[in-house]
Amino acid sequence: MLLTIVIPAKNESAGLGHILPKIRTLHPDAEIIVVDDGSTDDTAQVARKLGAKVISKPLSQGNGAAIKTGARAALGSRLVCMDADGQHKPEDIETLLVQLDQGRDMVVGSRDQGSQASWYRGLANRFYNRFATWMTGQPVKDLTSGFRASNTEKFREFLYLLPNGFSYPTTSTMAFFRSGYSLAYVPINAPKRIGKSHIKIIRDGARFIIIIFKIGVLYSPIKIFAPVSGMFFIAGLSYYFYTFLAFHRFTNMSALLISNAILVFLIGLVSEQITMLLYKKEN
Repeated sequence: MLLTIVIPAKNESAGLGHILPKIRTLHPDAEIIVVDDGSTDDTAQVARKLGAKVISKPLSQGNGAAIKTGARAALGSRLVCMDADGQHKPEDIETLLVQLDQGRDMVVGSRDQGSQASWYRGLANRFYNRFATWMTGQPVKDLTSGFRASNTEKFREFLYLLPNGFSYPTTSTMAFFRSGYSLAYVPINAPKRIGKSHIKIIRDGARFIIIIFKIGVLYSPIKIFAPVSGMFFIAGLSYYFYTFLAFHRFTNMSALLISNAILVFLIGLVSEQITMLLYKKEN
């Protein structure tokens, strides 16, 4: 089976010079696609010189957009996505493929504690993992790892759901779980990246908070809307008991809170039905 390795790259000429020779040595028959995401350095030239197929984008559209471009162009039945910054070891590709060949639909490289770039990113990732575990009812060991192998056709089923930014690993993981596909985690150690990170703490931190809510809506909206509805209902009922005991009347605020509880719950039900349609497969 032909293997395709997709590597999104933006100004990663140094990292590509480090990993591409190793990949070619370990997997000489693999199709290597480097998606140049609007680089201003010699990323594309380095990748071509080292034997990779290069798809260049004139403007940067994001890591997720690069992954989608590479996945559409892939010829292999097995797809590996990895970063160009040296944090994903080419030696670990085979470890992922072993699990994939044993029948898994997706295999994710799960970073150990020492592989986190900083304490706050490690803390955020642990929160994401626990939240996703609660949402799916399945153990999620590394929700944001971009080092993953999958069946190409099954991965392509969800390209329309994947965002253009850095959260494509999160979305693809939840999409596979929601569709009943099997997913496994393989422990890896991620070295320190080569070059400068493109993630900004404040900007991308805010984006990741939004991602948390997107995860819930993407996987099972009712798990998000039902607790919110319950809080409105309890607040409305509690306020009603207070006003009834103190003033012997039912206030507009109680009515508003209870009405909001009903509306939020109904919106959750509608969202759940829409989500089911997103994952509906054609016969």
